Amino acid sequence: MSETTRAETARRAETLGALHRDPGILQVVNVWDAVTATVVADLPETKALATAGHSIAASHGYADGEIPLDLLLAATARIVAATGLPVSADLDDGHGDAAETVRRAIDVGVVGANIEDRLRPFETSVETVRRVVAAAGSAGVDFQLNARTDAFVLGGDRPVDVIIDDAVTRGRAYLEAGAALVFVPGVLDRETTERLVDGLGRGRLSVIGLPGALSAAEYEQLGVARISYGPMTQRHALRALRDLATSLYGDGVIPEDTPELN
Repeated sequence: MSETTRAETARRAETLGALHRDPGILQVVNVWDAVTATVVADLPETKALATAGHSIAASHGYADGEIPLDLLLAATARIVAATGLPVSADLDDGHGDAAETVRRAIDVGVVGANIEDRLRPFETSVETVRRVVAAAGSAGVDFQLNARTDAFVLGGDRPVDVIIDDAVTRGRAYLEAGAALVFVPGVLDRETTERLVDGLGRGRLSVIGLPGALSAAEYEQLGVARISYGPMTQRHALRALRDLATSLYGDGVIPEDTPELN
């Protein structure tokens, strides 16, 4: 990476960091290739982009988390190159060596990432965050680690109180180790969100928008820093494709309001 490119990456990281610290919630609409990145980036409301690892994997014929790292980074690099906005990447669980994966992601211009703990042992998970933060620091980038805990996703039939306590305990440790935010995916209701914000602090919780979850405005009022949408965006796009294909099999006519893309 050239010095000019490195400086631009550092600038984008600072921009994303400022967006995370802003009192208003940051909405990042997840994309999975260059054209979806361009479409979303062209919207005036868009301040940053996030990739959806599940969607990138699916578009290449892989199950979530099973896409080879080289292919994932190549796809992510095309997304970064398609926009001048900060890009936060879904890097699954770090693909074996999370610190090295983040170093490689920074080399293609990524300035933040989700990395899953998959409820690995507590100290192992905290050490992963430390190593990621150190690797980013050595690259001269204020990398915005959105440290994900799977307390709810992999919580099984544990009592909700236990799951929330686990998420807060892990999240606090990740923040102390240098993470920018703590990502707690799941359908979080008002009470659960309030307890997570109380435990982690206002402006430190990142959530996902799912069917049945609260709205972005409601999460913002509760002190959530960021909301993303994971594979939901691709699922909606694929439903639109399916609906169009069904219509074409019926009358074979492309709708007159079909937009043109530059």
